[in-house]
Amino acid sequence: MGFWGYYVVGRSERLLAELDALAGAEGMTLCATAAGGWQIWAYPTGAPGGEGGEGSGDVGNMNALARETGAPALFGYVMDSDCVVVEAAGPESGAWTTCLARRAMARYLGDGEGLTVEDYFLEPRDAAERAVAWAAEAGRAATERALADVFTSEPGPVDPLAENILFRLLDRLGVVPL
Repeated sequence: MGFWGYYVVGRSERLLAELDALAGAEGMTLCATAAGGWQIWAYPTGAPGGEGGEGSGDVGNMNALARETGAPALFGYVMDSDCVVVEAAGPESGAWTTCLARRAMARYLGDGEGLTVEDYFLEPRDAAERAVAWAAEAGRAATERALADVFTSEPGPVDPLAENILFRLLDRLGVVPL
């Protein structure tokens, strides 16, 4: 069984786990820090309806995190290391949602009463455009082409973990280098 849970990404002089926006996410673990106050935190939840969750509450709201820090924020919800729901927000640029590993996400959505991945999430080209604006608001430079490549990536036999696609996204956004 792979990882179920959130990666919380934000920029602050304080530890993100100490902020009001994430007050309900007890048990978050700091994974990485980078220049400019960027932080990545893990918040394991375990499979929905299953055992193994370490998180004791709701992770919080990335819009509230962006407002509280005054900087863009991003949540990556990893589903069994197969795919990732990406939610991002900036105080100025607003919120957007997409996913990584779209084929696996389509399997999780199942029939969905005729709805597809595109009905729930921004398409890679549109997500790349929003991500460039998110990076600019964060004071970083990113290119649509490099981001679109990430948004169309799929896990493979050499690197089967969808969370690694998320880390590649953070690298391309200029937040945390690989």
